[in-house]
Amino acid sequence: MPEDENIYMKKVELSKAYNPKNCEDRLYKFWLDTHLFSPDLGKSKAPYCIVIPPPNVTGVLHMGHGLNNCLQDILIRYHRMLGHPTLWLPGTDHAGIATQNVVEKQLKRRGTSKEEIGREEFLKETWKVKDTHHRIIIKQLQKIGSSCDWERERFTLDEGLSRAVREVFVSLFEKGLIYRGNYLVNWCHSCGTAISDDEVEHEEVHGKMYHYRYPLVKGRGGVDIATTRPETMLGDTALAVHPEDRRYTHLVGKLAELPLTERQIPIITDSFVDMEFGSGVVKVTPAHDLNDYEIGIRHKLPRINILNPDGSLNNNVPKEYRGLSLEEARELVLKNIKKAGLFVKEEEYTHQVGHCYRCHTVIEPYLSDQWFVKMKPLAELALKAWEDGKVRFFPRKWENTYTHWLHNIRDWCISRQLWWGHRVPVWYCNNCQGMTVSRQDPDICTHCGSDDIWQDPDVLDTWFSSALWPFSTLGWPENTEDLKNFYPTSVLITGYDIIFFWVARMIMMGMEFKKQIPFKDVYIHGLVRDKLGRKMSKSLGNGIDPLDVVDEYGADALKFTIAFLTAQGQDVLMDMGSFKLGSKFANKIWNASRFILMNLEGRNVYYKDEYKKPVYSEVDLWIYHRLNEAIRAVRDALDLYRFNDAAQTIYEFFWNDFCDWYIEVSKLSLYSKDNAEKDRSINMLLSVLEESLRLLHPFLPFITEEIYLKLPYRDKSIGRCAFPEFKEERINIKVEERFSLLQELIRAVRTVRSEFTIPIEKDIRVAVKTELKLPANDIFNKQRNLISLLIGSKDLKIQAEITTKARSIPVLGTGFEAFIFIKDVIDIKKEIKKLNKEKQTCLTLVERSEIKLSNDSFLKKAPKEVIEKERARLGELRRRQEKIEGYLKDLEDN
Repeated sequence: MPEDENIYMKKVELSKAYNPKNCEDRLYKFWLDTHLFSPDLGKSKAPYCIVIPPPNVTGVLHMGHGLNNCLQDILIRYHRMLGHPTLWLPGTDHAGIATQNVVEKQLKRRGTSKEEIGREEFLKETWKVKDTHHRIIIKQLQKIGSSCDWERERFTLDEGLSRAVREVFVSLFEKGLIYRGNYLVNWCHSCGTAISDDEVEHEEVHGKMYHYRYPLVKGRGGVDIATTRPETMLGDTALAVHPEDRRYTHLVGKLAELPLTERQIPIITDSFVDMEFGSGVVKVTPAHDLNDYEIGIRHKLPRINILNPDGSLNNNVPKEYRGLSLEEARELVLKNIKKAGLFVKEEEYTHQVGHCYRCHTVIEPYLSDQWFVKMKPLAELALKAWEDGKVRFFPRKWENTYTHWLHNIRDWCISRQLWWGHRVPVWYCNNCQGMTVSRQDPDICTHCGSDDIWQDPDVLDTWFSSALWPFSTLGWPENTEDLKNFYPTSVLITGYDIIFFWVARMIMMGMEFKKQIPFKDVYIHGLVRDKLGRKMSKSLGNGIDPLDVVDEYGADALKFTIAFLTAQGQDVLMDMGSFKLGSKFANKIWNASRFILMNLEGRNVYYKDEYKKPVYSEVDLWIYHRLNEAIRAVRDALDLYRFNDAAQTIYEFFWNDFCDWYIEVSKLSLYSKDNAEKDRSINMLLSVLEESLRLLHPFLPFITEEIYLKLPYRDKSIGRCAFPEFKEERINIKVEERFSLLQELIRAVRTVRSEFTIPIEKDIRVAVKTELKLPANDIFNKQRNLISLLIGSKDLKIQAEITTKARSIPVLGTGFEAFIFIKDVIDIKKEIKKLNKEKQTCLTLVERSEIKLSNDSFLKKAPKEVIEKERARLGELRRRQEKIEGYLKDLEDN
């Protein structure tokens, strides 16, 4: 169609209310069918890429996932509209311990176990569980509107990623950065595996401190020690005192009897011992305490492991303790110590105890053969990347967590005693006892040629494969086109609880294997909590299922509300009712669009995006200025990951500026008898609506797409359209200042109407006093008809002097004074009675608040935010009291 051609339109009918269920599935299919989510590499701008933090294939998505993925989707849709070749790469994580636990529980319910069915069958069962949960997770991500490129989806155990894991393991081994050794590790006997230091969650436990005596081998007496774990004494190999502790100088070098055993252990000195703790003597158990392990190395003490992998006591302890659990052993040890007359006392004691992050079992230090990564050389790379400004954290406070962990890093135990996961690529030879580390499965020993070889049964820590996620998902170790185009990725969005589990390790591996950071920015969001600030959990019953939100309010309500509530650096407090905010906003968008489209009937609508030869009214210039400012604010906010600022900006603009003001003002033109003015107005409304929909789209993709496709001459997805640009020529401060005067007058009159419950349909007299030379006088006179419409006053006077003020309520504004003659339309006695009653209530509340704020106990004990809230409330009550007294004076006069 030629650009100057036009057509008389028919109205477009939208349903009276917006129902997300009528369009969301249909529109998502439309996006998939048109390959909207695939990057257009023909574009000239730099590519933009996010690799999704892969959810575990052990269950369904919770609101934490909802938060994380909604924020990613906003950025992805935003950059797609900015014209970047945009990729959001999806995938899932095999979650070694968690997934194996799920399958083992299933087998137990069926009366069998992994040992009974064997490794091969167990893995088949685990793949079934993975496939089931994977389907659920993908459906959930699609249901909340995630615009991922599903054709590029990855899984941490897929063939390509498995190859990348092998390559990294072997390369690090060849560089001397991976080694195997007999070391003390964190052991979860419930999961039956070692876990890394970062997977241990420490919490305060109320236990007991036990004091008992070790008799001397020669001479009389003995030495007292204090411990919270008396059962581990069966693995003691020494007693230690501080070298400067004169109380025990005479005992150093002597032997003590190890109670309940037939062993004797030496008394040694070590500067680690705290002379002030207990008696100043400590038991040394090198196989079951990290500090004791270090003491053992320094003094070449034997290491006696007293535990089986299942947490029971093994054959290294006296016969009567073998096979007992740790709790049972503790009870029996204490009983026998008391029977031997060696027990001194016990006392209540609170201390920090490590628990497994998966099953919450108490972690035991355990001596075993494990595989480790030397972390210091890798940590130095990650630190330098940050120091050089190659990676930025938002908010910056999380840089402290990142750097503290890297400065205090310890070697990473990467082997797990599981069956589900990446098998350690190491083979042992029964013939020559040689060890082969290989990228491919070997048929023979590389040392002696024997085929009598067997693979290490352990698997690698899940976080090992996750650390490679940004480049392995793009095809590494092959130099693929995706790797060339999209690495390094643009941003990582994640929670603060995995900065060291995942974020730091990805940076290490990216620098080691790609010599580049894996992402330029790291946005750390808070945790989702309930309205009381509690973490969401099954036990509290306060969790929110994102799909329940979608079912009740729609996917746009979910995404917009999350963005609106996500303030940088803060946790997100919400409940199910919070999502009414997004739902109401979506309905506002729908109703505004419905009104405009209904008024297309018989109108001359132009083909171009903007009015061909626009004749702008002052109000048109104002709305374009306000839209322009909103565009600038949204772009600035999204570029700095200030999601709440961006969401609040579009909310304020669309609801207040566009709907409450511009559309209302436009009714003067739409309902006039001037067809040319009607055409001009409807084209302006369509133009502003179209641009506003593009501004809103990243936050509310479904409703904006549904409306956009119903606009005249729109046949492609809004997601392929350009995001609105800030334009210098639209800046119009003068018009904004003039229109703000108009708004001030209209709000003032409407406020008085509201205070006295006068409906807009009831006409009232209004007189406005303003000097001729002031801007208010000019705009009020030019917009007299508009003011009359919006304040409900056919009898509106705008004059330099007002002679009759009786029976009015005066309102003072910038350059004007308005007199609202409400006494003509209200029952004065009734209103005075109502105001006096409200005044009394207000006085009572003010008095209570003043008493509360003068109470020293309240000021000392109450949280700062509670006190500030009470002070703000008092200020508000006083202002209300002052306003009521003003109304009463005006009503009682004349």
